[in-house]
Amino acid sequence: MIIFVLGVEDLADTRFALSPLHETTLSLRLLQDPGLSALHLPWRRSVLGRLGTLDTDLLMSLVARRRTIPDFLTPNPTSFAPAFEEELAVVRQASPAQVRHDLLLAHAPDPLPAALHDAVADDSRVAKLHDAICEVVQRYWEVAIEPTWPQMRLVLEADMTYRARQLALGGARLLFADMHPNLRWQGGELHIDKMISRHCVMASGRGLLLLPSVFAHKPAPPVSPDEPPSLVYPCRGVATLGDTAPPPDRTALATLLGAPRARLLSLLEEPLPTVELARRLRVTPSAVSQHLRVLHATGLVTRARDGRHVLYRRSAFGDQLTAGASPSSV
Repeated sequence: MIIFVLGVEDLADTRFALSPLHETTLSLRLLQDPGLSALHLPWRRSVLGRLGTLDTDLLMSLVARRRTIPDFLTPNPTSFAPAFEEELAVVRQASPAQVRHDLLLAHAPDPLPAALHDAVADDSRVAKLHDAICEVVQRYWEVAIEPTWPQMRLVLEADMTYRARQLALGGARLLFADMHPNLRWQGGELHIDKMISRHCVMASGRGLLLLPSVFAHKPAPPVSPDEPPSLVYPCRGVATLGDTAPPPDRTALATLLGAPRARLLSLLEEPLPTVELARRLRVTPSAVSQHLRVLHATGLVTRARDGRHVLYRRSAFGDQLTAGASPSSV
């Protein structure tokens, strides 16, 4: 069991954050052991087919047999939602001594896997291993997590909204009540059951950082008791990540913009002048100009002068809005 002892000031400084780096490293557990979550099996199959030339031996060695991950790879975010590159920059600043210590501690009592043997060598070799780890984690993020990060972030933010409401309604007791069966709030202490390590961490004014995770299968505090109090926990709504978007409603664009503007926007896949648009729609140029002014003001079309004519074309935003629509359907 691990215990966080939280005072009044620590509760006042309990906060949430998003961490793409934490999600990246935690997802390695599911690559290593598919039995941790049936919900992630489609994601796992997809990622395994895209790893290509990545050094998978080094990548997989970052997760110990006990499924612990070195603390230097999971620094606490310094802002609410840092970019992955910001977090990886912090990892790159870790000293050889910290890298060596955290790798050994994460794998203890087991020996280091072959891919990490340089961790017990001199500082120059540890530094080279550190660089290699950062590079493979960067590439893994780009392949495995970044393509679906926007959807993941929506799920994570929805969980935080729910937790914030729980905290507002019932304080810390209600906040942790349904977070996970292994968590228990009692007498100013947060008990994390069924942990390999056994230690008590005094928050001592450092607060508590809560990090919802799509990939966590149970609460995950730092490996070392010397790290500031933080807790990665399984978020709600993970099953919705597999939901597919409904097919586009081809009448929705006309409902939103009105039929004339919807037809006009659908025609502007290529640059066209007002007179040509009027001819195709069989309306007056002045009527087309009026609609174009509205579409341009809302960022749905762009315009550029070509001699005596002004050419209009759909913007990227307009392209997104008309996806699935066609001139005949609107």
